Amino acid sequence: MDERSRALLKTLIERYIEEGQPIGSRTLSRFSGLDLSAATIRNVMADLEDMGLVTSPHTSAGRIPTPRGYRLFVDTMVTVRPLEEIATRELERGLLPDSPQRVLSSAAQILSNLSHFAGVVMTPKRAQVFKHIEFLRLGEGKILLIMVTPEGDVQNRILPTTQDYTPSQLIEAGNYINAQFAGKSFDQVRLHLKSDLDNLRADISGLMALALQSGVADYDMSQGDMVLSGERRLLNVGDLSSNLDKLRKMFDMLEQKSVLMQLLDVSSHADGIQIFIGGESDLLPYEDLAVISAPYSVDGQIVGTLGVIGPTRMAYDRVIPIVDITSKLLSGALSS
Repeated sequence: MDERSRALLKTLIERYIEEGQPIGSRTLSRFSGLDLSAATIRNVMADLEDMGLVTSPHTSAGRIPTPRGYRLFVDTMVTVRPLEEIATRELERGLLPDSPQRVLSSAAQILSNLSHFAGVVMTPKRAQVFKHIEFLRLGEGKILLIMVTPEGDVQNRILPTTQDYTPSQLIEAGNYINAQFAGKSFDQVRLHLKSDLDNLRADISGLMALALQSGVADYDMSQGDMVLSGERRLLNVGDLSSNLDKLRKMFDMLEQKSVLMQLLDVSSHADGIQIFIGGESDLLPYEDLAVISAPYSVDGQIVGTLGVIGPTRMAYDRVIPIVDITSKLLSGALSS
């Protein structure tokens, strides 16, 4: 795509974000700063449409960006504006060191207040630790794993096994695991077992491996929770609220959390700002939504993600620094 086409696409998206109406050639001529005839602009628009970057609604001669057009815009064209001083002060006042839960809730609320959309913070994943483990024989080929957490929660898991263990073997294996590993996370247990399994009796090592592989190994993969603030602000966004079916799907997504949790978890493995444009992938299947996210850390270790949920037609140049600075201030407040 040549510079002329890029300039017209950038102008079209900026004007559409500002006005919310399909953009015609006259508006592009006035705001692009290019000395082009209306016919030339129409030809460029036709080329951009063929490339899948813009589309023309049936009711208008003007054009609007597609998810692909938004992606090109946010990746290569958007110019981030410095955050207003009043917004920076609100962030600094709201994210002072406090209890972690209050700081996380404040971050979500401030993200919503400053962006005028919904703010979301994925809370840190808890390292799963067990206080006590016990094995019970249920019958041939089945063992019940009982795990008690330090908080007193009891979790049960049925473990299939090809070996038939005696009650005394099960008691001995449970006693050994409790004596050696109670109070440790399952990641620590797995690391330790890599070198120790070969040195243990076959019955004990088999039960330990079985517990980790089939029962305990996925407990520490559980997600943290999610703090959501200002989702009702999305009702004031015409692009989202004008279609009742889209509105219902959007709030189903916010209520079920699974789509957002998966998206935020992906963000936690990336550096810096991530922008998800609706309709681009299965991570955000709702075409009118966009999420701007960034990871945050505690003492230099990334523990979660925060972000803003809004329409694809949002002022990315303004919301990006809100998310970026919030992630830095939240990291500082939690690390103090």
